[in-house]
Amino acid sequence: MNNLIRMFLIFIKIGTFTLGGGYAMIPLMQEEMVEKNKWISEEEFLDILAVAQSIPGALAINTSTYIGYNLFGFMGAIVGCLGTILPAIIIMSTVSVYFIKFENNELMNTLFKGIRPAVVALILSGVVKLSKSLPKRAIFILWSLGTVICIVLLKIHPIWIIIGSALMGYMKFKGEIDYDTKDN
Repeated sequence: MNNLIRMFLIFIKIGTFTLGGGYAMIPLMQEEMVEKNKWISEEEFLDILAVAQSIPGALAINTSTYIGYNLFGFMGAIVGCLGTILPAIIIMSTVSVYFIKFENNELMNTLFKGIRPAVVALILSGVVKLSKSLPKRAIFILWSLGTVICIVLLKIHPIWIIIGSALMGYMKFKGEIDYDTKDN
């Protein structure tokens, strides 16, 4: 029960102090769940992110729900989800009441512009941390670079990338692709 409450408070903290959405929350979730509390391994975290990204819904909510379920079953899923969404509900309800008053406020606009680089940095730090746990094989590096090129330059919808990645994973599982050879 103590760990369930602790997880709830961790997700409340992450949800309260992370601006920029689910991707900005990833490095904080990784730090709390993998590094500090050692509740899940780096590999499990990557698998959870893959599943959370592959199903409909917000990444942060999917991830916290899956982590909660993985750790504490159904009750953990509820607690993880609530811990992530409660801060947003409270903050957005409060902001919406005052938004019209501050909509054209130069100070507020300047503050939000100042927050943007920090959000980008949080997302990039998550990418760097997660990329370190990938096997250093040419196939993974090429697949990652190809994904970025397909999404950013070729404007291919991410769902096709997810489907392609799932097919590669399936072929690996069936033994049709050997990721572990040094030639790949």
